[in-house]
Amino acid sequence: MNAIVPILHSTRAAASAARVLVVDDSVVVRTVIERILNSDPAFRVVRKINNAEQALHYLAKSPVDLVLLDLELPGQSGLAALPAILQACPRVRVAILSGNCEAGSAVAVQALALGASDILSKPCSGSFGQQFPQALIERLKRLLHGDPPPPVPEAQLPPPPMDTASAHLPLACLGIGASTGGIHALGLLFGGLSAPLGVPILLTQHLPASFTFYFAQQLALMTSLKVRVAEQGDVLEPDTVFVAPGDANLRLRRNLRGRVCVHLTSERTPSGNLPGVDPMFSSIAETYGAAGAGVVLTGMGRDGTAGARDIVAAGGWVVAQDEASSVVWGMPGAVAAAGLSCAVLEPQAIMAFVARHGKARS
Repeated sequence: MNAIVPILHSTRAAASAARVLVVDDSVVVRTVIERILNSDPAFRVVRKINNAEQALHYLAKSPVDLVLLDLELPGQSGLAALPAILQACPRVRVAILSGNCEAGSAVAVQALALGASDILSKPCSGSFGQQFPQALIERLKRLLHGDPPPPVPEAQLPPPPMDTASAHLPLACLGIGASTGGIHALGLLFGGLSAPLGVPILLTQHLPASFTFYFAQQLALMTSLKVRVAEQGDVLEPDTVFVAPGDANLRLRRNLRGRVCVHLTSERTPSGNLPGVDPMFSSIAETYGAAGAGVVLTGMGRDGTAGARDIVAAGGWVVAQDEASSVVWGMPGAVAAAGLSCAVLEPQAIMAFVARHGKARS
């Protein structure tokens, strides 16, 4: 059996259809997925491949928009190949399609940490009913909603970071936004925290809603700080990480006693994100003014740029992850290109910078 199966397409296929690569060791699964996706004009399966090595060879010459990747493959596993797939095709979204990767499992969290955009459960053999095709198409359309910005030309990068002496107020609240590759970056970021900051930390990580609880559990293992999934009305506490639920924006407001508390909302950002980094950053700016700050980590798209602009306009400051350490330099790159970042650093150096920069200046 050939590893790569070419697919013929009608000339009427929409030029805007997302190019899809299916990588699965089962010929039945490959064929079924091809028929499901090609039945919708939003998708076009361009190749079906049964192993990771051939997938990497194909991606080196033919970029795609979406890879459906099984974890159990002959030779190199899908999980082991995931970083190389993202490196070979930086703008691609990878959805894990596996029968042994349930939401919240160690493998699922590891796949997301390595840069997978979503985890999809593959039905058992013979159970591809009517519900699965519709659910698959809807899930993948949401995943592909909103194209990432083009790579930032080097000439557009801002000047070197401003002098930290320009800070006026001590840090009162820190917001962190991340997407593709963010879980790994967060581990490095919190690993660089040598002492508590003494302020609440808000975190928006683009994840499916079903993964939020397990993500918070995983994050708690990376830091000595308290970690909790934010709930409506939670009063902010210092040295506590409040994680945005997967189906709500993490905003802030003051209660009747004047204390800052969590206010969850359900509107999507203009680019389709929910939760969104922009609403969280904007709310930090409104609530804390010059005492608020943001960190933008690896991720596709521009989520965080508008909110970072609000933070800076209010007198606060923003740090972006550097390109070399990012799985995708979309979100932090957009912030850097807009001249909104006071520093562009690798994740393990960010918290030390935040601790220094967040102190009051005379």
